[in-house]
Amino acid sequence: MKRIAVIPGDGIGLEVIGEAVSTIELARDLFGLEIALTHFDWGAEKYLATGITMPEGGLDMLASRYDAILAGAFGDPRVPDNKHAVDILLGMRFGLDLYINLRPIKLIDPRLCPLKDRTPADIDFVVLRENTEGMYSFVGGNFKKGTSDEIAVQEEINTRKGVERIITAAFEYARAHNRRRVTMSDKSNVLTYGHDLWQRVFKEVAARYTDIEANHFYVDVLVMWMALDPARFDVVVTNNMFGDIVTDLGAALQGGLGMAASGNIHPGHVSLFEPVHGSAPPFAGKNVANPVASILTAAMMMDYVGFNEAATAIEVAVEKAVREGETTKDIGGNLSTTEAGAAIRKRLKESVGK
Repeated sequence: MKRIAVIPGDGIGLEVIGEAVSTIELARDLFGLEIALTHFDWGAEKYLATGITMPEGGLDMLASRYDAILAGAFGDPRVPDNKHAVDILLGMRFGLDLYINLRPIKLIDPRLCPLKDRTPADIDFVVLRENTEGMYSFVGGNFKKGTSDEIAVQEEINTRKGVERIITAAFEYARAHNRRRVTMSDKSNVLTYGHDLWQRVFKEVAARYTDIEANHFYVDVLVMWMALDPARFDVVVTNNMFGDIVTDLGAALQGGLGMAASGNIHPGHVSLFEPVHGSAPPFAGKNVANPVASILTAAMMMDYVGFNEAATAIEVAVEKAVREGETTKDIGGNLSTTEAGAAIRKRLKESVGK
C-alpha cells in the first residue's frame, strides 16, 4: 500500500489538486493499485482561523507514515508575509531534505511554444535544481535597517555535500532515462568561490560517468540557448536560484506555468510533488485554472512510488487531450477546470479499454 498525503493549499490549488486527485483515483481503479490518499487542510484558511501553519510534529508524521506528498499552491493576500507558505512549503522542502527539484520541460503541442517552428522533438529536457542551499538558505541580515546607511547582506551557501549530490543525481537521472548529455550551469566567472566548487565537483563527478557527455554553460549563455536552440539540452543541473529562474523560462517554452509539473525529491524517502504555478487568487473559485500541471505532477508522483504504467497512461491521456484542444482557455481551449480534468480522465479510460 502506498500512502499519499494530499495538501491542496490555497487559491486555485484546491481546484487543480481536486482534478489531480480524481485522476489518481481513476487510475487506482483502472490499474488495481494499492494507494491510500489522506487529505490535510493546511493552508491560509486554517492559519487565519487557528494561528497554526504546520501542526507540531507534522514533518515527522509525513516522513514516517507517507510515501509521497501531493501539494497545491500556497499564498493568500490575507497573509501578506506568507508565513503559512514559508512554514508549510519551505518547511517540507528543507525539513525533509528534498534536495532535488525536478522539472521536466516537455512540449506537447507546437502551437503552445512561443518559439517559431519548434516541435516536441526540440523541447524535451529536464532541469535538476539544487533545492536546499544557495541563495535561498535565509542566511544574511540587515545593519541600520530603514536608514540611509542600511546594509543588507544575503549569503549564498554551497556545501561540498550539497553540490556533489545534486550533480550526481543529474548523471544518475541521465543514465536511468537514456539521456545522452548533462549540462551544468553556474556563474563561476564572477562567483569565483562558491561556483568554483561547482566547477570542480562537476568535473570529478562527470569523470565517473564516461558514457554521458558533460558540458557547461554560464547561466546567461544557458538561457540564450534555451531560446535559440533548446534541442541541445537533455539534462540541466544548476543551483537553487538559477534553477528557479531557468525552469520558469522552460515552462514558457512548453506553454506556460499551467503546464509545468514539479517534484521535490530525496530518493528513497518521502518526497513532495507540486505544480509550480502559484495560488493565483484572482482566479480562485472561478473554475478557470488549468489542471494539466497538477495532473502531470500527480503522474510524476505515481512514477516515483512505483506505479509506472499508470503514470505513463496519465501522461499519454494529458497529451491526447491537449493535442485535441480539450483544454482551458490559457492554452487555447474553451473548457473549465473541471471539464478539462474530465476530458483527461475520459482519455485515460479509453487508453485502458474501460
